[in-house]
Amino acid sequence: MSSSRKRILFISNGHGEDNHSSYVIETLLELYPDLEIAAMPIVGEGNAYRRLNIPIIGPTQNMPSGGFSYINRWRFLTDLQAGLIGLAWQQLKAVWEYAPTCNLIMATGDTVSQGFAYSTGYPYVSFISCLSSLYEGELYIGPFIGRFLRSPKCLAVVTRDPYTAQDLKRQGLYKAKFGGIPSLDKLTPTGKELHLNPNLPTIALLPGSRLPEAVRNFKLQLNLILEIIKVMPPDKIQFRAALVPKVMDQLSEIAHSEGWEHDDGKLTYQSDHGIAEVRCYSDAFSDILHNCTLMLGMAGLAVDQGIALGKPVIQVPGEGPQFTYAFAEAQTRLIGSCAQTIGTGPATSQTLREAAKRVAQTLADQDYLAACVEEGQKRFGPPGASVRIAKLLLHYMGVEI
Repeated sequence: MSSSRKRILFISNGHGEDNHSSYVIETLLELYPDLEIAAMPIVGEGNAYRRLNIPIIGPTQNMPSGGFSYINRWRFLTDLQAGLIGLAWQQLKAVWEYAPTCNLIMATGDTVSQGFAYSTGYPYVSFISCLSSLYEGELYIGPFIGRFLRSPKCLAVVTRDPYTAQDLKRQGLYKAKFGGIPSLDKLTPTGKELHLNPNLPTIALLPGSRLPEAVRNFKLQLNLILEIIKVMPPDKIQFRAALVPKVMDQLSEIAHSEGWEHDDGKLTYQSDHGIAEVRCYSDAFSDILHNCTLMLGMAGLAVDQGIALGKPVIQVPGEGPQFTYAFAEAQTRLIGSCAQTIGTGPATSQTLREAAKRVAQTLADQDYLAACVEEGQKRFGPPGASVRIAKLLLHYMGVEI
């Protein structure tokens, strides 16, 4: 290990986990520019790290499940056929080779990333960003992850919400510390012109980021809008979609397939109830979240971010692999009263009709909308996660800022 410069390795097992880590890395480099940073993303290509030009120490590969094999075990079999075991073994060997050169390891995610860190025998900090006591009231720590988190080499267990930190301490894991959700720190409006009428409620469409699922989800949301304008006049409501660039690129095809018109990011539909309009953006996520009244959510982290801002969400299950009923139901338990899930399987026309009625009822319930602001802050705690976690990591590397 170099004595002149500090070095840290980030291990993460999921796209959301990569994003959490990337925000912490940005703050680390602001606080301590001389830090050497490398990463081992276990799931996917690690694009969040690549955007920051962080070296990736081992092989990466997108698997058929998209990282969601835990939702559907059959998808796990497709991952096995695609070479999952060989890939994981090569990644593990890369981590073992690199770990001795580091002052610290940061493992973000659940059992897999924590197991990678534990297997090195070197000091690490665990950020269990995808685990929360809010799901069941108490976090079950199984034998494997329990061994990893209780290891003397695990210096701290960082949680995504205050309740989980308190719960783990009640279970005797006294090194648990509230960290928060790093991506919330970057959720500041950019001043993007959204062409909003300030006197009308705004509904945000969040169909997710992974293709082709995000396209399917967005089409489902367009069909939901057609049901909404049957119970609310289309000139009394406005829709704004936060899309990833690859979905924006397909807007013309999406519009054509669903019977909408597309013109420069604006989708319109002429119906017996009036003209429905959706303005779509690939560069206005924060602005849309801050300005919306309600979210139509078919995503994970994006919905969490909105809830933290006090925005309620209505969810209709899709076909997956990520946003299925199982995912939506778990999301509802995590978020609490701010989330409403309609239907118990892939959305049908009846599901969409029920969801449209719920949208109208929710927008009319000012007490509920106000309560969601307080509930969101309570669920996710104060902002500043990136700084809290970055300073904790520097402390364990012997750097005081």
